[in-house]
Formats: sequence, C-alpha cells, structure tokens
Amino acid sequence: MAASTEQFVAWVRGAAPYIHAFRGRTFVIAFGGEVAAGARAQSLAYDCNLLAALGIRLVLVHGARPQIEAELARRGLEPRYHNGLRVTDADALECVKAAMAVTRLEVEALLSQGLPNTPMAGSYMRVTGGNFITARPVGVVDGVDYQYTGAVRKIIAEEINADLDQQNVVLISPMGVSPAGEIFNLSMEEVAEAVAVAVKAEKLIYLCDAPGLLDADQRLIDSVTADEAERMFNAGEGLTEDLDLYLPCAIRAVRRGVSRVHLIDHDKDGGLLLEFFTHAGVGTVVSRDPLFRLRDASFEDVAALVALISPMEADGTLVRRGRELLEQEIDRFSVVEHDGVLVGCAALYPFSDDRAAELACLAVTPEYRRAGLGDQLLRRIEQRARNQRLERLFVLTTRTAHWFRERGFSEIGPEALPQKKRELYNYQRRSKVFVKKL
Repeated sequence: MAASTEQFVAWVRGAAPYIHAFRGRTFVIAFGGEVAAGARAQSLAYDCNLLAALGIRLVLVHGARPQIEAELARRGLEPRYHNGLRVTDADALECVKAAMAVTRLEVEALLSQGLPNTPMAGSYMRVTGGNFITARPVGVVDGVDYQYTGAVRKIIAEEINADLDQQNVVLISPMGVSPAGEIFNLSMEEVAEAVAVAVKAEKLIYLCDAPGLLDADQRLIDSVTADEAERMFNAGEGLTEDLDLYLPCAIRAVRRGVSRVHLIDHDKDGGLLLEFFTHAGVGTVVSRDPLFRLRDASFEDVAALVALISPMEADGTLVRRGRELLEQEIDRFSVVEHDGVLVGCAALYPFSDDRAAELACLAVTPEYRRAGLGDQLLRRIEQRARNQRLERLFVLTTRTAHWFRERGFSEIGPEALPQKKRELYNYQRRSKVFVKKL
C-alpha cells in the first residue's frame, strides 16, 4: 500500500508540468466510427472530460465508416471505393447522413454523462458543433466520378475558436457543404488535419489500430520527424489500414504548423492520459523537427538538474552535488530535452595544464536510457573537449564500467589522473578510472 501511494504521488507530481503546459492549448482528437461504437468509447469520454477539466481546449472529430457500411447493407447497397476513398452517389449519401447523425448523437450522449460514482460525476461538458466546413467535390479522378465525395475547401476557424473560448467542446462530423448548398461526404482524417491547422492546434491526435509506428524489430518508435515518417510511408514500412490513411495527414499537419501529431492505439485504455502526462508516453509523436534537443545548460535548468540527478546521488551512482555547486558550475553542463522536458545531462571539467578533461555527472532518466541519449551526450562532451584542444577524456565510475569500455575507454589507475584530480580522489568510494584519447 505504501509503495502504491508513493507511486501515485510521484505520478501526480510528474504530471504537473504537463498540466501547466497544456492549459489553454487546443487539442484536436480524431477517431473512427469503430472507436465511437467500441468498448473503449466510454473510457474515451471519461478521458476527454478530464482533459477539458484541466483547461485543455478540445475539438473532437469522429468518423463513421463502419456505421455507413452497416447502413448501406441494411438498404441492400454495395459500397464502392477507388484508391481507398469512398465513391458517394446519391443513395450512398443518404446512408452517410443517417450514419453520421446517429454516431454524432451517440458521441454527444457519452460526453454528456454525469452519474455519481463515475469519473464524470458532477461535470457538465457543453458540446457544440456547426457549419464550420466549406467543402468542394473531389470530382473525376482516373475516370471515376466521386460524385458527393468531397474535400475540405475552408475551415471557419474563427467560429470554432469562439466556441472554444466559451469553454465548449467542439464535436465535428466529417461532412461539409458547398456555397451552392450541396452536402459532401469527407474523410475524417483530412477534416481533422484541416481543423488542426486552421485553429493552430498544439496537438493533433489520431486514435488508430496500432500502438504507433514500429521499427523493423516491431518495437515502438516513440518519436519521428516528418521527413523520417515520409520515408517510412513511401517505403510502406509498418503501415496498418489506419496508419496508411493517417500518416500522410500527420506529416502534412506538422509541416503546416501543428506542433505535434500523436498516433495512439485506440485499444489502449487511458492512452490519452499516458501519452500526455507521462515522460515516456505510449504512442508515436510526429514532429517537424526532432523532439530531442541537445544544448548548453543555463541557470534556469538548475532545478531540473537537481531533480534529475538526485535519485542517482541517493543510490551512490553519482557523487553528491549541492544546488549551490550546480549553480556555480552550470556552464560546464550540457543537457538534452525531450519535448521541452530535461531528461539527460553531462558535465565537462577541463584540466588544461594536463591537456585533459573529466566527463562527470552523465545521467539520463530511466525512461530514455534506451534512446541513445547517453551516446549523444558523450559525443557532445568529446567535441567540447576537442574545441578546447584537450587530448584525453577521463571518467570515474562505480556502476557503468562496461558502458564506457564499449565506447573506447580504457581502465587506468587513480595515479594516472591529473594531479589536481588525483588529490581529490575518494579512496573510500573506490571509483574505477577510465580514459579515452580524443
């Protein structure tokens, strides 16, 4: 019980920076009709309610493909597709309108709950919608007339933002009208992309049929740039039915100004909360630029550095450094951020008279120790040492000797340390000493 209590407290405290960062930001969450009608629909409503309660401006875009298919079957009509896009004739359009209306009402009902003993007890989510989308016909492609299948022509962003300003949750069905009053069936993923770009969303989230993008060994790729994602898409690497539709939209969205696009498994209970309020997340983040950023430390990083290295100081992995010492030596540190959160650090202490330097305080949070951040920090420290015309880099360690051996360091005795460092060597700690020629 005590352990679980400590974990809960640690999780809440760890989530606090994200809560502060996301308050007042706009998230666009897109999900297909299978999610709206599936076993996780109730949990999704709970989590959207919590996000809204935390001050996040929510736009929800729902699909209805399975519902449309069922309505077509009920009327004895055959679905028609070309290049993965539905061909919507007049009869199919009637099925689309019926399925969209029912699905929207069901989603609204889920978001309108407030029963006691549920996560939505005492809440009231105002759900709004409107004619926010002006559409145009897709037209004739490859000799196929798509008829009432349309594409987004314009998003009335001012009206969506006006609703969000009133603390409403905006629910959008993927249908649009033309200036002539014609109704068009639109693709959910493209509507979500267009809305996210128009309202300058902080995040666009696609709930999909996969954990995210996977590498060749079927391991989750936690972050990817638009260029890397485009290469994977063109190569057809790891694409599921949903990812084949959503990934091009994700790539375009970040290139058009959306900060982040998240691909999250729609079957992962609490996926939204885990992705947004934990360091590691559970899905794949697509961004225009890499999420990991190496830079020199600044005075503003001191508090984050203390929090990062304290657990490793407590278990003896690192030598204790007080906050005052960190403040004095902050210019010696390099840090690595993940999406604005400090997750790793390393320091360089030069001994110019001996043309040598010490690599110290190399630390990475447990969630990212398999992301290669230690190697990136090591390369940065090595480059800083070379820029100062130093010839040797040494390190003292009690726990990670093998890691340094694998990266070209050789063990030496304490007597080979620069004199000033040798005088400070702690024989009770008995750290092993390794050196690498630069």
